[in-house]
Amino acid sequence: MITSKNLSMHYGSTIALDDVSFDVNEKEIVGLLGPNGAGKTTLMRILTTFIYPTRGTAVVDGHDVTQDPLAVRKIIGYLPETPPLYMDMRVDEFIDFVGRSRGLSGHELKKRIDWVVEATKIAGVWKHVVCELSLGYRQRVGLAQALVHDPRVVILDEPTSGLDPMQIIGIRQLIKELAKTKTIIFSTHILQEASAVADRLIIIDRGKVIANNTPAELKKIKGKESLVYVTLTAPKNEAFVVLRSIPGVRDIKVAGESGSHVRFLCTTSSFDEVGIFVNQAVKQRGWVLKELALQEPSLEEVFLSLFKTADK
Repeated sequence: MITSKNLSMHYGSTIALDDVSFDVNEKEIVGLLGPNGAGKTTLMRILTTFIYPTRGTAVVDGHDVTQDPLAVRKIIGYLPETPPLYMDMRVDEFIDFVGRSRGLSGHELKKRIDWVVEATKIAGVWKHVVCELSLGYRQRVGLAQALVHDPRVVILDEPTSGLDPMQIIGIRQLIKELAKTKTIIFSTHILQEASAVADRLIIIDRGKVIANNTPAELKKIKGKESLVYVTLTAPKNEAFVVLRSIPGVRDIKVAGESGSHVRFLCTTSSFDEVGIFVNQAVKQRGWVLKELALQEPSLEEVFLSLFKTADK
């Protein structure tokens, strides 16, 4: 549905994007992550034809953003970081105006307005002037304008900014529901939000893509070290020596004891190798293996590892 081809964006001597390429599949939710100034907003502005790239291009549903921007705009719903609102209009007037600007009228317009009012939960402020709204309601009205024309592609820059916890949960559910029929790219600084909603994460740092994987795949590429829990019914000291002698085990510590059970935490370069040697030791010595488990890193640990690698 979306293909980015060697996108680069320069603001004078500042490089906002540097040769960025990726694909987004139809009905996929992609989370765009990275620190402030990484290039996320610049990338979204290019995909929505708000700005043109210095070099490279992108194709959205078969339409080139530099060659056919009007066709791209027709199929995209866009919520910028600052919602594009007319402060002196009432909410109902504003959404009606956006719908008509998008070519809707009559029954079709009413149907879409009814849908976005329910989906974004703005019925309670429907007759309010936009300038009277809280930050959270302004964000929801901004989301409504992005969805009123039933776009095939939805691009959201920090869609949960300013929302309370219950509203955030509602927007997450809405994004998942939208993905049944639409392709979605959203940016966020909240790792838990990204992992809870996105099918895939694209991580950008200083204008470059440093990772493009599912949350599960990202956890596997944190680094060469793995943390492995081994729980044995065995003499503690003897088991400690055996586990410490396994090739690839760099560190080991006792993580807990319960009766005759001893739990060890091993830092190793190979989970499979630990498993092979532990099974051999258990068979040879008559021990009982109660647990052999890989401890997955958190997304926070993954991010720190990726950014440290990018700094080298």
